Amino acid sequence: MAEGIHRIPLPLPMDALKAVNIYVVAGDDGLTLIDGGWAIPVARELLDKSLRSIGYGFGDIKRFLVTHVHRDHYTLATVLGQEYGAEVALGIGEQPALELLHRAGHDGLDESPFLAVLRTAGAAEIADLWEAGHDGELPNPGDWAFPDLWIEGDRQFDVGRRTLDAVHTPGHTPGHYVYADQAEGVLFAGDHVLPTITPSIGFTVPPAEQPLGQFMASLARVRELPDLRILPAHGPVAPSSYERVDELLAHHEERLTQCLTSLRERGSVTSLVVARDLGWTRHERAMDELDVFSQGMAAMETKAHLELLVARGQATEEGHPDGVVFTAVD
Repeated sequence: MAEGIHRIPLPLPMDALKAVNIYVVAGDDGLTLIDGGWAIPVARELLDKSLRSIGYGFGDIKRFLVTHVHRDHYTLATVLGQEYGAEVALGIGEQPALELLHRAGHDGLDESPFLAVLRTAGAAEIADLWEAGHDGELPNPGDWAFPDLWIEGDRQFDVGRRTLDAVHTPGHTPGHYVYADQAEGVLFAGDHVLPTITPSIGFTVPPAEQPLGQFMASLARVRELPDLRILPAHGPVAPSSYERVDELLAHHEERLTQCLTSLRERGSVTSLVVARDLGWTRHERAMDELDVFSQGMAAMETKAHLELLVARGQATEEGHPDGVVFTAVD
């Protein structure tokens, strides 16, 4: 990517996303990795092989700067950190999610907390299908160890001659961070600014307050930085953070307009009803054409948009046995 910066795409065991990009930043005292990958054997083997191809090994890793807590970014970092003594840093906004994972199977938390979120979105049938497809296996505590360093606020990390600006960008998750190397002109963007897809919003537990509002505010924060080359966690490198941020903001404003139109046409309805009025993926597919997991994601993301309409005074929300019901304000 640049002198001393390497990108290593690691495989993911899912259809929607084929790989997660791990970035290796070389310093005088070792390596800093932006994200770690998913703790599966094939990803670990490829990371080992790739590091060796550029003259390093796992023992050279000094630190993992993890953009957020999702398993394709965090779990291999924690495993290798424990084995090789590398520091793992994570935004403190992810602490509630890790605590919830460690309580799984205890304190009555035998059911995935995402199921409750789906039911509030009016998607009880989808929740039942998610539950039926769950194999009952509990999270491996070794994959979800607490980090060595909680990152709070904005701060800087020195990596050899480089300075990385850690910028808190909540939205995709509450504790998401991006890392800007302004001297090099690059942004390690995690899942906050993706070049070809829009990151999921509302797919986090415990549920965050106004995740879409937070995401759009975080995009505005990134827009205040210099125009940087995007090194994303998924997809190809993109030339301009300004261009992509503007596209993402415009996309969500359009989505908000579509949600409001649906409410005005349908009256008082749940998020699931509105989601079925929208097109999904870049191909504008109908919701019923999506797989069950993606249908659930669509319902939760639509709920995030409707909640922002409420915050803007354009809609109201009210609890109902079938889920939260939203109504457009005249």
